[in-house]
Amino acid sequence: MENLKNKVWFVTGASKGLGLTLVKRLLNDGYQVAATSRTIKSLVNEVGEQSENFLPLEVDIVNEQSVKIAVAKAIQHFKTIDVVVNNAGYGQIGTIEELSNEEVRSNYDVNVFGLLNVTRQVLPHLRANKSGHIFNISSIGGFVGSFAAWGIYCSTKFAVAGLTEALAVEAKPFGVNVTLVYPGYFRTSFLSKDSVLAPKNPIDDYLEARQSQTAHQNEIDGNQPGDPDKAINVLIEMSKEQNPPLHLFLGQDAYDISKNKLEEVSSQLENWKNYTCANR
Repeated sequence: MENLKNKVWFVTGASKGLGLTLVKRLLNDGYQVAATSRTIKSLVNEVGEQSENFLPLEVDIVNEQSVKIAVAKAIQHFKTIDVVVNNAGYGQIGTIEELSNEEVRSNYDVNVFGLLNVTRQVLPHLRANKSGHIFNISSIGGFVGSFAAWGIYCSTKFAVAGLTEALAVEAKPFGVNVTLVYPGYFRTSFLSKDSVLAPKNPIDDYLEARQSQTAHQNEIDGNQPGDPDKAINVLIEMSKEQNPPLHLFLGQDAYDISKNKLEEVSSQLENWKNYTCANR
């Protein structure tokens, strides 16, 4: 039987959303957890003070030195890291035209480059141990991008998907598993004002985008179909698998949306095959 107390998790973006739900469940189940957030206070308020099993870490994931220090502290405290969950990120609403360069780059800094900072810092340890599991949290928007007002956010999650696929191949020879997670809508704080940003200079002509923004902020928030506890159960079970999947979709909506895209792509691939293969 697995010795839970010997399993050390490193979870980013742990003061709210799926990250917070995961940390609470892990601690309740006997795991050891290093959890990061932008402030120690937010973690202590939600989870509790530092203990033998819990290490709250104040980290700016955009700053690689800050991440490096946090990973070193986790290893010093627990002697190892076994499972890494790159969960930190935020949503950015806005069409391609209306979002500024600053807004776009900020979203990429957190959602993509922050994840890369964590990954680069934990990999030497996992590689040396010849074991470990990295979960990169993308989104169903990292597999299907056809959502008005969510193009930039989706593109960050597509980037996460692409680098994770390569990471899985690179890490496999060292016994490190990698799983790319595509959650659908879950009842977390992701759509709250602290987790999703509206465009600074919206353009009224984009009616569908404004409708999507209003729906997500005023109607969908708090009414998402997915149960976060069930999503967390799946992640924990996947961490126990000897050969876990690379692509893991979470939620009935994620399943349906992804299945529709696969069918559409497959149909177009066949319908236009003569043009695709015309260079033969």
